[in-house]
Amino acid sequence: MAAAALPAALGDVIKLLPTGTVFLFQFCSPILSNYGQCHSYNKYLTAFLVGCCGLSCFFSTFTDSCVDVDDKNKIYYGFVTHKGGLWTLPGTEPPPAPERVNRVPDKIGFADFVHAILAVIVFGAVVLLDTNTVKCFYPVTESTQKTMLSVVPAVVGAVCSVLIPLYPCKRHGIGYPSTMSSSKKPNSEIPLTGEPKEGEAHTKA
Repeated sequence: MAAAALPAALGDVIKLLPTGTVFLFQFCSPILSNYGQCHSYNKYLTAFLVGCCGLSCFFSTFTDSCVDVDDKNKIYYGFVTHKGGLWTLPGTEPPPAPERVNRVPDKIGFADFVHAILAVIVFGAVVLLDTNTVKCFYPVTESTQKTMLSVVPAVVGAVCSVLIPLYPCKRHGIGYPSTMSSSKKPNSEIPLTGEPKEGEAHTKA
């Protein structure tokens, strides 16, 4: 199966994975696996790639971001903590005070672990649907590959469709699309109760 067809086969559940990790796997898998014609060193390299990408999918779900309200182009990324907020890597700029960012990331919770496990499951499906990787470790017939293509996305999609609504996650971490929808509005933009909207005063007058 072509790497470009993997997201289409898995549908919306592919959004559970960090974009950069999926791209890295799709780009490096044919090269490291020698297009499925693996020697011993190819197997080690491919296994290393799968392991690193799997860990990336797992730990990326524990990251989040916030935006500086004074500079919308300044986004702070980091790992969520058990107290809420972000822990940034040493040497990187930490986020400012809570009142200066659009949102304070929630503390780490059970839903984060659910999404981390789901991300690993979805990535496992991506690996199983990648022809080069499968041929490298366990060569299968074309009919078996077609069966996996029809069954694996359906099973993974069913599991995710049940668990995601039960444990929603609103994080926008490293490798995931950021959003400004949760940005705070300045007080000057929030209409006061009973205050006439623009144009109403002229109409009443």
